[in-house]
Amino acid sequence: MNMLQRNKKSIPLGQADNPLTFLIGFNILVLILLLVVKVIYYLSGSASESFYNGVLGWFALPANALQFITRPWTFITYMVTHIDVWQAFSNMLWLWTFGYILQSLTGNKKIIPLYIYGGLAGALVYMVAFNTLPPLRHISGVSVLLGASASVMAIAIATTTLAPNYKIFPLVSGGIPLWVLTLIFVIIDIASISGGNAGGHLSHVGGGLIGFVFAWQLKRGNDWSTWMHRCYSWMNGLCNPRKKSIKKPAKPKHYYKATVNPFDKQPRISQKKVDDLLDKINQQGYHALTDDEKKFLLKASKKL
Repeated sequence: MNMLQRNKKSIPLGQADNPLTFLIGFNILVLILLLVVKVIYYLSGSASESFYNGVLGWFALPANALQFITRPWTFITYMVTHIDVWQAFSNMLWLWTFGYILQSLTGNKKIIPLYIYGGLAGALVYMVAFNTLPPLRHISGVSVLLGASASVMAIAIATTTLAPNYKIFPLVSGGIPLWVLTLIFVIIDIASISGGNAGGHLSHVGGGLIGFVFAWQLKRGNDWSTWMHRCYSWMNGLCNPRKKSIKKPAKPKHYYKATVNPFDKQPRISQKKVDDLLDKINQQGYHALTDDEKKFLLKASKKL
């Protein structure tokens, strides 16, 4: 039985420790807060420019380099900031679709670092393009970048690079390979660069490139998310100075009166052990299993 198909059942969207749930929920929360503030500005009789200049401008990434120097944090905040409901809905839908597949392939620890990498790469391409390309330089003073599109593009490209033949919409001719959907999406996005949102589409290109490199390095055994998790653990340790007591490893027990050959492993197949191994796949990915654990799941898939 395909272990990825079995693993899908263990990663529901509402799982408490699911980073995909956190990303979607945080984006929606920021959207709601900004919409509420926008309504307050409207009811108070203030012009819409007051809201954009006084509130949204502190979250959006400005194309103007001089203005960016006064607001460097926007390099991060823009990637979780939406003000258009349709844009937010579209981004969250794609984030859930590709993020769900990515977590089923690699576990739960890759999606947030990849989201950040994609946002940073998209912001960098956006800033460089608006300050160097002649067609864009004349509007750099008024252009800003908002939304999670570059981050979502990074997740989409990384997921497709890891599993290009992953089938979606199984009811349509047995399923559509993931690479077909992604290719169509990328072609449309690149063709839209000459439209009214050139900066946004250029940022998608940056996100897509970093997503491909991230997945390519991951397939070669280089995990770019490791340093982020170490940094988070270090900062979490500073905020929680009380160290947990270190438990000594239990001494191995020897059973000299065993009646079976000690080298003949015959693991008892139980649903609890299967669930424990599936949870391990959720957190660390299928590659983290030992050879014995992989053999156990293979045997369990034939008997359960």
